Amino acid sequence: MKQKNRSEIKLEDTWDLTYIFKDKKAFLKALDDVKPLILDISKYKGKILESANKLLSFLEFSDDIERKLYKLYYYAHLSLDVDTTNTLSQEMEGKVSNLLQEYSVLSSFVVPELLKSNYSVVEEYIKKNKDLEKYRFNLECIYRYQNHSLSEEMEKTLSTLSKSFIADDTFEALTDADITFPSILIDGKKVELTESNYNSYIRSANRNTRKKAFTNLLKTYGNYKNTLAKTFSGNVELLTSMAKIKKFNSSLEASLYKDNIKVEVYNKLIDTVNKHLDVLYKYYALKKKVLGLSRLHLYDIYTPLVKDNDKKYSFNEAKNIVIKALSILGDDYIKNLNKAFDERWIDIYNNKGKRGGAYSSGFYDTKPYVLLNFEGRYEDVTTLAHELGHSMHTYYSCSNQPYNLSSYNIFVAEVASTVNELLLVHYLIKNSKDKNEKLFLLNQLMELYKGTIYRQVMFAEFERDMHADLEKGEVLTNEYLSSKYYELVKRYFGKDVVCDELIKNEWMRIPHFYYDFYVYKYAIGLSCATKIVDGILNNKKDALNNYLCFLKTGGSMYPADELLVAGVNVFEKDVYESAINAFNSFIDSFNEIYKE
Repeated sequence: MKQKNRSEIKLEDTWDLTYIFKDKKAFLKALDDVKPLILDISKYKGKILESANKLLSFLEFSDDIERKLYKLYYYAHLSLDVDTTNTLSQEMEGKVSNLLQEYSVLSSFVVPELLKSNYSVVEEYIKKNKDLEKYRFNLECIYRYQNHSLSEEMEKTLSTLSKSFIADDTFEALTDADITFPSILIDGKKVELTESNYNSYIRSANRNTRKKAFTNLLKTYGNYKNTLAKTFSGNVELLTSMAKIKKFNSSLEASLYKDNIKVEVYNKLIDTVNKHLDVLYKYYALKKKVLGLSRLHLYDIYTPLVKDNDKKYSFNEAKNIVIKALSILGDDYIKNLNKAFDERWIDIYNNKGKRGGAYSSGFYDTKPYVLLNFEGRYEDVTTLAHELGHSMHTYYSCSNQPYNLSSYNIFVAEVASTVNELLLVHYLIKNSKDKNEKLFLLNQLMELYKGTIYRQVMFAEFERDMHADLEKGEVLTNEYLSSKYYELVKRYFGKDVVCDELIKNEWMRIPHFYYDFYVYKYAIGLSCATKIVDGILNNKKDALNNYLCFLKTGGSMYPADELLVAGVNVFEKDVYESAINAFNSFIDSFNEIYKE
């Protein structure tokens, strides 16, 4: 089908940005108006803590400028993403980015200046001026770092140096541009193998294709083993050194500190999953049986147990399914959800120049917009539910919190979206009369839990252990990294899966190892969503109300405390066991239907 130009897309199928600015002319005027205002921040330099009133004046000024800047930013980035070829949108986005960078430089004195004084000074000011109370949590978050901060000059020096050692840039340059893979032969034709198409080949129904893709990809990474080992170990060394300089006990503790998460939470997640590896082994036994294989190799594990669902949905059908699936969240939720459709928060279809993929994007002074590239597949229906989960989280947060507390932490960001996704799949399974459709949906769920709970936790364990080993004085050579990774893989897959030796190179291709202890958040997000969904579907006391209250917390608490509002305690293993139990039940359900 020929791709449409932006001008050919029906107005009702596009998002309405006039809620932000009437038009681009109004945007440009607002941009000109705010330019001189950002310079006023210099008036507060050296004076922020002069008095309670001065502190309040600064915080209110900061909020006002931020809101003006981000209103401009969201209009520019949303305008550009639906047509990246539009030169005016490119110019708008560039001007806003430059202005944000300028403000960032102008305001760089703020945190160091605050941290020169003790938090007790701020507490006294809050007593004197009650209007400061709404900023208490924001200030507390800044002052948490007081014992882990250096002088202003040292902070600038470290910041400059750290930018020179950004390992993920090196990793991306190497893996995106320099590494090429041998072609593979499919149906007598040579096909180029890339990281982007590897996922389709490793899921192929043709076992020979899977094996070739697996072998060629991982063998090629092995050719760069020393460079990638140096890149990986250099990143670990940098994070370890920075943690020591900032007076943290480890790079792991330093990374978790910003979310106020204890190292025990990270370890409890890993320990709990390790105690239930038998469920993963059970899944692979099912896969081996359904695929009819005498031996299950690592290149077999991504093969779907049933054919993909080729059913097509119109956008209106997808909308109605999502609304019905989420109606369990109550009338108020559905009333507000309908605003997404009635007020045109959603940009639905693909057009020339439109950014690929999907996202939810918005803040306090915009709608929580959703970008889609809807093609009518099952995945597009789940994407709609997922992104609306983000948007409703943003909507409830912004509707119930002041601006300074409205933005929720990345730690909890995937919970609401995953809750929606899980409710949708449970609804579809419950209402399907088609055995094959049910098997397809259960297969989707099993893959989700296998990949998010077990695979991501395996990555989290490898990352933790390699950082800890380096901190103990171990040298992270290629041989060391590969042998440790191979041991881990064999433990996670068990004796009934053939752990082909080439898998020892897999750590070399994982970009998340450069994201500083990030992958565990995926597993915690799905675990929390599972616990919440279980409570809602089983009508447990206060489960729904607790969840809706959680959506309203915004950024008013630390992430773990916000999840407590939802009835989820990330410090307890039962949260992670709820996800493992769900995975186990999906395996049993699939087995039962498959036997029929």
